[in-house]
Amino acid sequence: MTGRWLYIAGVTLLALAGFGPAAWSQDATTLKKDMIGQWELSTTERSKTCVVTLKNDSAAQGLKLELEPGCATALPFTKDITAWSIKGLDIVRLQDATGESVIDFTEVEAGIFEGLRTGEGIYILQNLAAARSLAKSMDQMIGDWAMVRGNGQVICGLTLTNTEADADNFQVFLKPKCDSLVAAFAPTQWRLEHGQILLMSQTGETWQFEADDNAQWRRVPDAADPLIMLRQ
Repeated sequence: MTGRWLYIAGVTLLALAGFGPAAWSQDATTLKKDMIGQWELSTTERSKTCVVTLKNDSAAQGLKLELEPGCATALPFTKDITAWSIKGLDIVRLQDATGESVIDFTEVEAGIFEGLRTGEGIYILQNLAAARSLAKSMDQMIGDWAMVRGNGQVICGLTLTNTEADADNFQVFLKPKCDSLVAAFAPTQWRLEHGQILLMSQTGETWQFEADDNAQWRRVPDAADPLIMLRQ
């Protein structure tokens, strides 16, 4: 938050000095240029997707775009989208024929934007190539895993599935004779988020695992007696 307020203060000072409009225009122009191309619009877990091609040609109230056939079936609200535009410093707007917002996106990390539709939830807009790479990564996660301690002792077996548990997560199953630590945690759901494997229990507890340099997934934050997930 502090960094954002410093940025806003900087823009204000530039405006007072007479350079505000130029700085604003340059930032919006850069974002506009970066957005030209193919994007995947999806639910957070990518169970419903739609390819959107953002163009640099003028349209009524904004810029042209193309939605692939089937978008309105997968994501019904997209039937109202007719153009796109950049609003303010950092908002990518998908809008209707009158220029009103259907959904606004802001960048949460490089090439990944999030937008909220009231009553529906969060949607993701990300570079199409990156999204397909993520899908491939998800496929590679599905299957049997072993959870081991730092000394190599196997303490549990588990299976990550591609069966939806809810709108955002997939089912995970523990195998018999798990260590009491894992059995007490008893994860029932999982997802891949921002490069981490998240395991979640019915009580709301979450364990996070990050890939390390040895192609293993290590629980974070790290501990003296680490937990590691290994693909079987």
